[in-house]
Amino acid sequence: MLGFGLVLLASLFFCVQNVVVRILFTPTNLGGWLETGGFVEPRLSSSFLLLAMRTCVGVPLMAAVAHSLHGGTWGEIRSLAHRHNRRLLGQTLGGGGLMFLYLILLYFAIGLIPTGIALTLFFTYPSFTALFSWLWFGTRPTAFRWVIITTIFLGSSLTVVEDWGGQISLDPIGVGLGIASGVAYALYTVNAQVCFRHIHPVPFTWISFSLTLGLSSLSLWLWPLLNPDFGGFGLNNSPIAPTHWLPLWLGGLVSALVTVTAHLLTNLGIRAIGATAAALISATNPTLTVILAWILLQEQLQPIQILGVAIVTASVALLSREYQPDRPPSKSA
Repeated sequence: MLGFGLVLLASLFFCVQNVVVRILFTPTNLGGWLETGGFVEPRLSSSFLLLAMRTCVGVPLMAAVAHSLHGGTWGEIRSLAHRHNRRLLGQTLGGGGLMFLYLILLYFAIGLIPTGIALTLFFTYPSFTALFSWLWFGTRPTAFRWVIITTIFLGSSLTVVEDWGGQISLDPIGVGLGIASGVAYALYTVNAQVCFRHIHPVPFTWISFSLTLGLSSLSLWLWPLLNPDFGGFGLNNSPIAPTHWLPLWLGGLVSALVTVTAHLLTNLGIRAIGATAAALISATNPTLTVILAWILLQEQLQPIQILGVAIVTASVALLSREYQPDRPPSKSA
């Protein structure tokens, strides 16, 4: 029971970080009694900023607990500099690039559409993972997997309509970004599966977060050069009010803390109950996010959208139960 509790708590923490992003993007009546949020506009440059602030805190936090999670973390990272590990180094850095991509897409999606819908669209990734695994590893999906994959896409399509007549009211860009983030994360998991044959998940994840920090910071520097009309995020001539920087940093700190804690709880839970059971519990993320967003953000979904979330959650759980990689990558959305 302790293992189940640890993984369920980790799933809740992963949901919290996405709710925090939504609050930073959108004015919110938090819990029905506190008006807050809307500190930055939901656009790509703001996603760069929030991700840089989160990883700026998260990378040193992960470094502090890395040795306790895996004693050989720093030795494996140093070994990547060896000439015979150049291919592995490239694949590991590729994982960092894919992490940056899927997080940026997910952040942007959360800013444009309800949090629960964005995460449900993101959780189409097991379907894309199965398809990419077939392409790269020749692991042809079974008939059962094809049924589950189809069901996941059906459920996700229901989340973007507001009534039984099929009327769509959500921002189509947000919907596309949510699905694209799932595709990017599927590529991340397939790449990680290859890398985990030679490197432990803990150093791989730390490198991914470090590269994400570097890429998001570089993007912040390049964005004003590519968009001359954009004033930048400096304290002078900034589109962000001076009073907003403190809540933005607090949001980054909370996101980093819950991310590192969730990774730690997930690893402890996997040790106690195994990877397959942990994956089944983690499949509740879309449902937990909808519930949390309803309680904290007062986000209301239509019955057909709730049905879509339930279908995706159940389908992902079944797919996780039917197939589980030997060494799954740690979650980080």
